[in-house]
Amino acid sequence: MNFLAHLYLSADDPEIRLGNFIGDFVRGRDFSNRFSPAIVKGIELHRAIDEFTDKHPTVLQSKERLRPKYRHYAPVIIDIFYDHFLAANWHSYQRQPLPDFAAECYAYFDKNLAVLPEQVKWMLPHMVRGNWLVNYAKVEGIQQALNGVTRRSKFDSKMNESTVELIAHYEDFKNEFQEFFPLLKDHTSRFLAID
Repeated sequence: MNFLAHLYLSADDPEIRLGNFIGDFVRGRDFSNRFSPAIVKGIELHRAIDEFTDKHPTVLQSKERLRPKYRHYAPVIIDIFYDHFLAANWHSYQRQPLPDFAAECYAYFDKNLAVLPEQVKWMLPHMVRGNWLVNYAKVEGIQQALNGVTRRSKFDSKMNESTVELIAHYEDFKNEFQEFFPLLKDHTSRFLAID
């Protein structure tokens, strides 16, 4: 799952949401002394989401469609594709309009810059300016996201070419997302219920 799904799956707690948002940028296992308990819970939630997603057979099926060309970059691409399907069908999952949800997230992160890891502080203005969360709903927005990931990649990943596969296998990817996402929601709900 990419940024939008992680944010959505954080329930309505802004601190958990922030922790879930920065999860990829926090290294190690001993970070409880650096963040509030709710942000720690969000970081742990991020890791639980990634672990559940990475092992799920439906997600593996999506990845296998891309693996011949994109090899170990297939999981990164699928995370972004799945955010597209969440954004494009947002009204099926959330009452709050996506632009309002995105603006609320951006504003909260901006108010809490002091706790954001340096990489996130660098990325956030680009994210807000490009309105990534809202633009994931369009294939063009996914293309922009993949262009950015490709630029930052150390190797020739060709991830920016993968929207060709998204379009060619759109219904397959969409069906896999729709099969998987309710299971992930249940998993995160159970995780958040644990104290």
